[in-house]
Amino acid sequence: MAQDNAQAPASSKASVSWTGRFVGEGFVVLAIVVWWLLARTMPDYIMPGPWPVAQKLATLFTDPAYLFHVLTSSARLIFAVLLSVIIGSVLAFLPHWLPVTDVIVHERIKPFLNSFPSVGWAILAIIWFGPSHFTVIFIMVMILTPFCLVNVSEGLKEIDRELLEMARSFTRRPVRVLTKVTLPLLAPYFVSALRIAYGVGWKIALVAELFGTESGLGYLLQQAQTVADATTVFATCLAIVVIFFAGEKVVIDPLSRRYSALPAEGR
Repeated sequence: MAQDNAQAPASSKASVSWTGRFVGEGFVVLAIVVWWLLARTMPDYIMPGPWPVAQKLATLFTDPAYLFHVLTSSARLIFAVLLSVIIGSVLAFLPHWLPVTDVIVHERIKPFLNSFPSVGWAILAIIWFGPSHFTVIFIMVMILTPFCLVNVSEGLKEIDRELLEMARSFTRRPVRVLTKVTLPLLAPYFVSALRIAYGVGWKIALVAELFGTESGLGYLLQQAQTVADATTVFATCLAIVVIFFAGEKVVIDPLSRRYSALPAEGR
C-alpha cells in the first residue's frame, strides 16, 4: 500500500511535467505560426518570415565571416562576466576582512554602481578609450559588477558565524578557513552571481558593441539597421538566445546542481 502511495505522486509529477512540456512546446509552435501569418501580410524589410530568418541564423554559425562576430561577442562576454564576478566578490569580501571599509563599500560604492546609468558608462568609455575590445569589456564590467557584489554580500551575511568560529578553532591559517569553509559555503551565491551576470551581460553586450567597436553581434545589428535588413536583426537576436541557452544548460545549470547540494551535504 505504501509503495502504491509513493508511486502515485511520482506518476502525477511525471504527468504534470509532460503536460507542461507539451504546453510549452505548443506555445512555441503557435508563436511561429502567428509569426508566419504576420509575415505574409508585411514586406520582408519589416517582418521577414521564419524560414529566411532560420537560414540567416544558420549562416551566422557556419559562414566564417559571420562566425567571427559570434565568437568575438561570446569571448568578450565570458571575459567580462568572469572579471565582474571576481571584482564584485573582492568588494564584497573587503568589509568582511576590514570592517572599517563597510561604509565605503555598502553605502558609497554599491549605491553608486547600482544607480549610474548604463548609457553613461558607454559614452564615457568611448570618450576615454575610443572604439576597442577594452571599451566593450569595460562597459560590461562596470554594469555587471554591482549584481555580483550584491549576491556575494548577501551570501556573506547568511554564513553561520559559529561555524566560522569553529573552523578558526581548528587552524590559525585564515587562508585555510577561507578555502575550506567560507568559499564552499558561498559557492551557490557565486553561481547565482554568474547566472545573473551572464543573462544581463548579453543585453549589455549589444549596446556596448553598438557604441564601442567594429566587430561582434552588436556591430552586425548596427549594419543591419543601416540597410533596413530586418532578417539579420531577427537572426542576430535569435543567435543570442541560442548561445544563452547553450551556455546556461552546458555550464551554469550543472554548476548550480552541483553547488546547491553542498549545504545539504554539510548538514
